[in-house]
Amino acid sequence: MGFRSPQARTEYDRAYQAGLRALPEPDEIHDVPTKFGLVRAYRFGQAEGAPMVLLPGRAGTAVMWRPNIEAFARRHPVYAVDLLGEPGRSTQTASIRDASDQAAWLDAVLAALGLTGVHLVGVSFGGWLACNLAVRSPARVASCSLLDPVATLAGFPAMLLLRTTLTLLPVISRWARPAFLSWISGGIEVPKDDPVAKVINAGIRDFSIALPTPKPFTDEQLRSIRVPVLAIIAGRSVIHNPSAAHARAALIPHVQAELWPTATHAISGECAAEVNERVLRFIASTQASSKH
Repeated sequence: MGFRSPQARTEYDRAYQAGLRALPEPDEIHDVPTKFGLVRAYRFGQAEGAPMVLLPGRAGTAVMWRPNIEAFARRHPVYAVDLLGEPGRSTQTASIRDASDQAAWLDAVLAALGLTGVHLVGVSFGGWLACNLAVRSPARVASCSLLDPVATLAGFPAMLLLRTTLTLLPVISRWARPAFLSWISGGIEVPKDDPVAKVINAGIRDFSIALPTPKPFTDEQLRSIRVPVLAIIAGRSVIHNPSAAHARAALIPHVQAELWPTATHAISGECAAEVNERVLRFIASTQASSKH
C-alpha cells in the first residue's frame, strides 16, 4: 500500500502538482482527519447554497474534475476529494476492509467539513462510493449523480480485469498503461500532455492500492436508496454491460436513468459540457421538489 519508492513519490508529485495548476485556484484546502487516515479536500467557488462533493475515478484525484469544476462552482460550493487509499494528497493510515469502512470515512469527512444536504457526484469508482454512502449512511446526502459508475449496477467484464492486470506487470506496463487509458476512452489516443491523463498514468505506475474490490450492490440495497439518483450510463463503456446497467438502475426508487449511446467511460471529460448541464439541472430539480 502506498508509493512504490521515494523516487516514485517524487515523480508522482511532479505530475500531481502540474495537474493542480491546471485547475482553478481552490478557495480552501482541507486535510480532514478520520480513523482511516487524512483526507484532502479542495473547496472551489464562493457560491452559496447546497454543497456538491466530487468523487473521482481510480487514480483520478481532484485533478480529473478539471473540465467540470468551473461550471459547478458558479452555482454551488464545490468540494473535490482525493480518495483515501489512492494516489493523491490523502494518506491512509489504517486498513479499509469493506464497503462499511468506505462509507465510514466518507461520512466522517462530510461531518468534519460541516456539510449536510450534500449532492454527491461520482464518476467510475467515485460513483460506487457515492452509491455506497447512499446505501449505508445517507443522512447527509441530498442526491447522487452517478457517471458511468463501476461495480454499481453491473459487474466487471473479464476484459476489464485482464487489461487492469496488464497495467501492473513490470515488463509490459509502460505500453499497457497508455493502451488502457485509450481503451477506456473508446480507442481515442489520449494526448501525452493532458494533465489529467498524466496524473492517472502516474498514479497507476507509482502507487500500490490495497483496497477491497468494490462489489455490485444487491437488488435489495438498490431498492433501499431513498435519495434522488441520476444515473448516466455510457453506451460505449467497457467497465460493464451498458444496457444491463441502465436497465438495473430502475431498481432505485427515485432514479433518472439515462443511456448516452455515444459516450465512453471517460464521460465526465469527453462530454463535459453536457454532463455539467445535466448534473446541475438534476440538482436544481431535486431542490425544487424538496420544497414542495
